[in-house]
Amino acid sequence: MAPVPKEGELPPQQIHYLRDISFNNYKPEPFYQNYQQDVPIAIDLGTLNWRIGLTNSSEPNNIFPGVISRYRDRKAMKTLTLIGNDCFADSVLKSTMKTPYDGPLITNWDYIEFMLDYSFEHLGVVSDNGKLNNPIIMTEPITCPHNQRKNMYELLFEAYQTPKVSFGIDSLFSYYYNSNGRSNGLVIGTGNQSTSIIPVIEGKGLMSQAKRIDWGGDQCQSYLSRLLSLKYPYFPNKLNSSHTTNLFKDFCYISSDYQSELSHILDMDVLEEKDIVAQAPVEIQVKEESKKTEDELAQQSLKRKEQGKRLQQQAQQKRIEKLAQKQEEFDYYTQFKQDNINTPVDEFEDKLINAGFDNLEDFNKYLTSLDRSLKRAQHNDDEDDEIDPAQSWPLVDIPDDQLTEEQIKEKRKQKLHKANVEARERNRELKKQEEEAKIQFEKEQEEWRSRDLDDWSTTKRLEVAELISAYKEKQKLLESFKDRKSAAAQQRMKYIADLANDETGSTSAQSRKRRRNANATIDNDPNDNFGANDEDWNAYREITNSSLEDELEEINKKILKVEDELIKYDPNFHIEDTFAAATKFDWKNSVLHKFIHGPRPNITIAMQAEGLSPEEIAMHPETLKKNHQLHLNVERIRVPEILFQPSMGGYDQAGISEISSDLLRRRLDGNFSPGGQSYNLSQDIFVTGGLALLPGFQKRLEVDFKSFLPTGAPLKVRIAKDPVLDAWHGMQKWANSSDSRNAYVNKKEYDEFGPEYIKEHGLGNSCIFDF
Repeated sequence: MAPVPKEGELPPQQIHYLRDISFNNYKPEPFYQNYQQDVPIAIDLGTLNWRIGLTNSSEPNNIFPGVISRYRDRKAMKTLTLIGNDCFADSVLKSTMKTPYDGPLITNWDYIEFMLDYSFEHLGVVSDNGKLNNPIIMTEPITCPHNQRKNMYELLFEAYQTPKVSFGIDSLFSYYYNSNGRSNGLVIGTGNQSTSIIPVIEGKGLMSQAKRIDWGGDQCQSYLSRLLSLKYPYFPNKLNSSHTTNLFKDFCYISSDYQSELSHILDMDVLEEKDIVAQAPVEIQVKEESKKTEDELAQQSLKRKEQGKRLQQQAQQKRIEKLAQKQEEFDYYTQFKQDNINTPVDEFEDKLINAGFDNLEDFNKYLTSLDRSLKRAQHNDDEDDEIDPAQSWPLVDIPDDQLTEEQIKEKRKQKLHKANVEARERNRELKKQEEEAKIQFEKEQEEWRSRDLDDWSTTKRLEVAELISAYKEKQKLLESFKDRKSAAAQQRMKYIADLANDETGSTSAQSRKRRRNANATIDNDPNDNFGANDEDWNAYREITNSSLEDELEEINKKILKVEDELIKYDPNFHIEDTFAAATKFDWKNSVLHKFIHGPRPNITIAMQAEGLSPEEIAMHPETLKKNHQLHLNVERIRVPEILFQPSMGGYDQAGISEISSDLLRRRLDGNFSPGGQSYNLSQDIFVTGGLALLPGFQKRLEVDFKSFLPTGAPLKVRIAKDPVLDAWHGMQKWANSSDSRNAYVNKKEYDEFGPEYIKEHGLGNSCIFDF
């Protein structure tokens, strides 16, 4: 039982698993047991499926995919040829499956012969004269090319020596089965490779006005595959034609008002209903980790503390050893300097260079550095000890005229030491005062809150509002620097140009004034007078963004501090009211997020908010599951819409409704009063073929036809009883009726007139040759 969602939470979406070809459900093709000679054999030669049977039966005996697989058995040294469903007996054969078609046309006639042999064998065909003693009724594409019919004639008449053959169009056979044979209507046949629109007048197709759209079921699945590849370019699973075909059949539908539905399909309430989640197979390895007890956690924490203490002791020991090493070096070099006090300077420098120093100056700097480090360490050690001024700095209060030169130098050192100690004392006092002021401020704030919480909350909210306003102003200024045409960016460039002019000898009054005030510089360089005035340093603030970024960070810290207080004490202030929550990404307002992830938040963002590491997020079972999901929303209506707007698929053709409007209003008599051709056809709009199974097809045709038919014109749209099998049913009905009596081409006529000869009938193509 599914868990009941809490208030405000969305229920879990239904998961649909991708369906592929199942090799476990294979069943061998049945063999017909009631074969009879002279009974016509009906063959619906589809590019997707073949449907074959004797016309003395009400249903086709064999229905199988139009594929062939040739497999070389190396042990038996034989090449096996497998047809139709037999190719799905083993997954090894899947990679070798081929089709004899290229689009709607046959390109490999050897494969067609293999498949016909397979079909006749399963029909139980036997012969005592080495011939196929059954007439053949076969479907062919609309406006079938001469080369296709010629090769099929040769195969049937010369290879199988069939007595007679007749060809027809599948959609007209389907209409024949669903009518009385003398009906008027507009037949829309949706096939695997194309869609045809044929007017039928008194049971006969008007082929001179027939139209074809080069879009069918195969193009639909291919188009859906390309859309999903663009939508999910890094999808871990490879989608094959079976996946996309099943997705198209199961979830796509025809919208009655495409533009209106498209404009609202990504609205949250509509998306909640329309979005489909397709789950691809994924293996998730769940690691079972034993939960640690409280004692184990406490012991682990104690170990961490002990480890921290050991690290601190090791660091202290290293500092002591390093300090002792510095003391040894200082004593050594001090004694070295004392021993060479009477040595000539050149000779002493040679000794220093041999000892690893650059010169005398480098040696003095190193010695001074060691002395400073040792004194600093000593001062840190004696920092907490009480200092007696009379003992620590005995020379500070004695006038200089009472001291020798050495004592005056020592007095200067003592004065510096005294100043450092007094500065540290002042810092301690300032910190103490700050702590007391902080405690006093907190006390006042607490009294204020207890006295009047509303006033305190209002004041803090105003403070937050002012800080947010200042933050946005600074951020706006920072963003303006990215636009080189903005006023801030132009001013910035002006400052940079002014600085460059000063360096290259500018003649401005300000530059001349700076050069005259050479004494104001630190090193008395007459060419370096920048910084003499305080305004000079503002130039750096104008040409760099670092100060703005620091100010933004400081304002953001103040905002967070005040908001924390409000969250803690104001019962009406929540996390959703904070500045961060207001500026964070809202997936519900992101069209791209809803298009790719559907009406649910991205689980990765939620895991990041929980503080999980990127590795944990990547390997989390929910993340792996989500990464193997496809969301179908816009694609559900976009793919079938190409039947009505082929330009969306890149075809320079009109759609079903536009072609039908042109036929009924212009190419036929355009008479919508009783007795007119257009009147009779609009009363029966017949849809057949595999795409007729798409939900919404009938309603869309009704809406579109009403938009162009005159007021009061009759309209009836209907779908075939069985859009997939009714073509074969129509062939079976036609073969057993008198309409087929003179519609066959026999072997004698073929030999006399050649492969260009056909006999016209109401359900086939027209002849374009004169005899």
